[in-house]
Amino acid sequence: MSPGAQRLGRGLRHRRALMLVAGVVIIALGAAACAGDGTSPAPSDPAATSGPPPPAVTATDAPDPLSSPSEPLEQLEPPEATNTRTEAPPAAADAVAEAVAPAVAQAVAQEGGRAPLADDGRRIIAGLDTTLRSVDLEDIEFDLYPAKVSLAEASERVVREMVDAIPPLDSALDLLPPAVRARVGSVRYITAGEADFLTAEAVVVGYVADDGQPYAFSLGVLRNHELVNDTLGGRAVLISYCPLCRSAVVYDRVVDGRLLTFGNTSALYQNDMVMFDRQTNSYWFQTGGEAIIGPLTGSRLAVRPSQLAPWESWRRLHPDTLVLSTETGFVANYSERGSPLYATFVSAGHLPFSVDAEILADTQLDLAELVLGLEVGGTARAYPLDQLGTAAVNDAIEGQAVVVFASADGPTGAAFDPTVEGRRLTFDADGDAYRDRETGSRWSLSGQAIAGPLAGHQLTPLLARTAYWFSYLSAFRDATVAGQEGPADEE
Repeated sequence: MSPGAQRLGRGLRHRRALMLVAGVVIIALGAAACAGDGTSPAPSDPAATSGPPPPAVTATDAPDPLSSPSEPLEQLEPPEATNTRTEAPPAAADAVAEAVAPAVAQAVAQEGGRAPLADDGRRIIAGLDTTLRSVDLEDIEFDLYPAKVSLAEASERVVREMVDAIPPLDSALDLLPPAVRARVGSVRYITAGEADFLTAEAVVVGYVADDGQPYAFSLGVLRNHELVNDTLGGRAVLISYCPLCRSAVVYDRVVDGRLLTFGNTSALYQNDMVMFDRQTNSYWFQTGGEAIIGPLTGSRLAVRPSQLAPWESWRRLHPDTLVLSTETGFVANYSERGSPLYATFVSAGHLPFSVDAEILADTQLDLAELVLGLEVGGTARAYPLDQLGTAAVNDAIEGQAVVVFASADGPTGAAFDPTVEGRRLTFDADGDAYRDRETGSRWSLSGQAIAGPLAGHQLTPLLARTAYWFSYLSAFRDATVAGQEGPADEE
C-alpha cells in the first residue's frame, strides 16, 4: 500500500469509526434505559455532551459501516512515480490507530506542542499564520483517532502529516506541485446511463452550471474525498461535503478576484470539516464558507445554488446530468453506507468533536434536523426539511421574495425567486410538484414550469446550502427558523 493509500485509509477510517462509535453509544444508552425503570433517560446537560464518546466504547466493537478490512484502500500510482515511491505493507484500521497515537504524542513532546516563533514575532505553524484568526486555536481539533489534538497543541509535524489525509479531487492536477499531486485524486464525469454504481436511493449533490449543464456528485464519492475543485460552465467551483454534519455546499472559488484551490486540513471546527486554500494557507470553516485563520480571515466564499437529492429524483428532473465518476485514482468503497444511528447520536448532543455549549443548548430545532439555509443581506434563515415534508413555503427575507420547494423524497429542497415577468407568484404543493395560484401553472422541484400558461419558464435559483441544524447555526449564530421568526418580511 502506498503512502497515499495510508493517508486515505487513516482519514476515512477515523471519521467512520467515530460515526460508528456514535451509533454504539446510542444503542448502549437505549439498552441501559430499558434495563432500568423502563423510561427514556432524561436529557443530559448539553454543555456536558460535547467531546468524544465514553472511552469504554471502541471502534473494534463492530464492523466499520462504510468499509471493511477486506476491501483495502489503495491509491493508483501515477506513471511518473511508479519507481520512486516505497510500498508499505497493508495495515488494518486498528493497527493504523495504534501506530498513529504514539507518533503524535512523541512529536508533540519533542516539539513542545507548538511551532517556533518566526523572526517577526508571529506564530507560524506549518506555514499557517495563526495570529490572524477569528476563533481560538483550541477549537480547531485534529482527528488522530483514537486521540484528538488541538491546533494550539499540534506540532509542525502533526499539522503537515494531516494535510489531505482525506484526499480532495482536482480537475487541474497538472497545475499542482508534484508533492501535492501525489495526494490528490482526479476528476472525470460520466453520463447518467453509465453511473451504474448509483442506486435509486443514493443521495447526490446536484448542481446546475451557468451554461445549464447539470452535474451530480454522489455522497459515496464525497464521503471519501469531501472536496472537489473544478471549473464547470466557465465558473471555478468547489463542491464540498462534510459527513459529520451532512453539510453539502457548492462555492465559487474566486475571492476578491483571486482564484483559490482547496485542500483538506483533516481538522474539524464545531464538528465540521476545516479546509484550506493552497494560495494563502488560510483555514476555512466548511459549512459557513468562512476563513477563520490566516491572511483571508473574515472572507466568505460565495454560495452557488445546489440541492441534496436522491439520485432517482435528480435524474428524473435532469436526464442529461453528468455524474462524477468513481475513477478518481484511488480504489475505495464508493457506495453510500452511512450509519443511520449517527443522526440519533447528534440529536442527543453527543458529537465526536467539540461544539459550543450554546449551540448544543439551542431548542429551536433538533440538532440533526436537515435544513435548507438561505442568507439574504444580513439575515440567515433555515427551512427544516424533515418537518416540511412536501410543501411550498412562500416567504420574504429583507424584502427579497422567496419560495422554497420542499420534498419529502430525501428530504430535499430548493429555493427560488418567485417573480416571473415582473409578477410575484405564490405556490402550493400539488402532488409531487407545485402549482402557482396566479396562473395555475405546474412547476417541478427544479423550479421549471412543466404545464400551464407559464410552461417553459424557469424560476431563478437562490443561493442555498444544506446541513444539519447544529452546523448551520454554528456558521450563522443569529439564524432564524422559518415560521418561528414572526410575520414574514414585507417587501
